[in-house]
Amino acid sequence: MTGVWAEVVGQEAATAPLRAAAAHASAMTHAWLITGPPGSGRSQAARAFAAALQCARGGCGECRECTTALSGAHADVTVVATEKVTISIDEVRGLISVAQTSPSQGRWRVIIIEDADRMTERTSNVLLKSIEEPPPRTVWLLCAPSAEDVAVTIRSRCRIAHLRVPDPEVVARLLTERDGIDPELALECAHAAQSHIGIARRLARDPGARKRRDQVLALATEIRGVGDAVLAAADLVKVSEEDAAAATAERDAEERNELLRTLGADDGGRLPPALRAQVKQLEDDQKRRATRHKRDVLDRAIVDLMSFYRDVAIVQTGADVPLVNASHRGHIEQVARRGDMSDTVRVLDALALARERLAGNVAPLLAIEAMLIALRPRVRD
Repeated sequence: MTGVWAEVVGQEAATAPLRAAAAHASAMTHAWLITGPPGSGRSQAARAFAAALQCARGGCGECRECTTALSGAHADVTVVATEKVTISIDEVRGLISVAQTSPSQGRWRVIIIEDADRMTERTSNVLLKSIEEPPPRTVWLLCAPSAEDVAVTIRSRCRIAHLRVPDPEVVARLLTERDGIDPELALECAHAAQSHIGIARRLARDPGARKRRDQVLALATEIRGVGDAVLAAADLVKVSEEDAAAATAERDAEERNELLRTLGADDGGRLPPALRAQVKQLEDDQKRRATRHKRDVLDRAIVDLMSFYRDVAIVQTGADVPLVNASHRGHIEQVARRGDMSDTVRVLDALALARERLAGNVAPLLAIEAMLIALRPRVRD
């Protein structure tokens, strides 16, 4: 694919309805739900579709409409990419107000919600009426891992475009052509990221990220007992907290200083009572952002471990399928020899349960401890 669709790799069939709608008004509808597993490119597809709708040539990728829509700078393209655990009702009410206005310069008023699965039921109900009866030139583009992650009342009113996981070879070719990554390293990172384009790029560019991933995979062979699991869990949670602090601390300070300047307050002095609520709201939002970042770091570690035990299962069954972690084949075969398929399934279940617990707001340390205890070798009679 070319133009604005060039970076939506491996999704020619899935994006065909979107491209047809951008080219022909008869194929257009007012609300779309773009689904696909993490890394499939659903957010990129939504931005490309928004650009194609604004472009007089259907998404050339070169004009002002295309470049500004793809970058998020187009006046008539609103993008919500929450960094918090959930999307708030106030945020959705703000979007509804925007949706009621006519396009200022483009052909459509496009509103993209990248994490529609993070809307609670109450929030979805607030959005429902605007989805049902939008103004004639407004288009809603919702993104979620699957249609089931969105309230049935919302998804029943949307046309669904489902993306699939692209082939690692396609992702590796993108990294090589666009980022200049060595082809062998690009393919290794594409497999390690399980075709998640963003993660594959980070692994390829950052040796530190590859090292941290190797340390996570090493837990499969290093944990011998409960004590090892408890210590490893503490280290893993500490790393997630430090990562979150490093990623958000400077930004938090800048946001606080900017808010105080806007309010005409002195950062070093006592805040007037009328201003405390606004500062408190900002601090609460920053805490939610840090919480999500910590969860994302831990979730990624769990996904990496799941890919390791997926490879263990492949070795145990002798399936003719490429390994995700081919560079760790020695450790994979070691774990495969010390147990059987039932042990591998038990560990995979424990990893999946840990993800559910983290999503359910269980204390991270407790969830990770229970998960890592399941990784220790099973004592047989």
